[in-house]
Amino acid sequence: MTSESETDTKKQSRQSLEDLALRLCAARGDGKSIDPTEVAKAFAEARGEDDLAWRKWLVHVRAAAVGLARQGRLVIYRKGKPADPEDFRGVWRMGLPHGE
Repeated sequence: MTSESETDTKKQSRQSLEDLALRLCAARGDGKSIDPTEVAKAFAEARGEDDLAWRKWLVHVRAAAVGLARQGRLVIYRKGKPADPEDFRGVWRMGLPHGE
């Protein structure tokens, strides 16, 4: 059973990951996409974690990206084309929707 404080921590981490992903996409600019590992590495570094700790955040980055894509705030790309956030596999990237 998950405690209330654990749930709050997960919500805060997801919000932080969402904010970080959007900031990094905006910083890249020019409609270019970013690799999800960039978000995971930046998140782990901001938390003061060791060099390999970013790997455990990849699943959370994916969940945050899917949530943002559902909201229309982010686009998930597969092979350079927008992908369905509900059904994508393999190597992917993320970026801001065109016009933002």
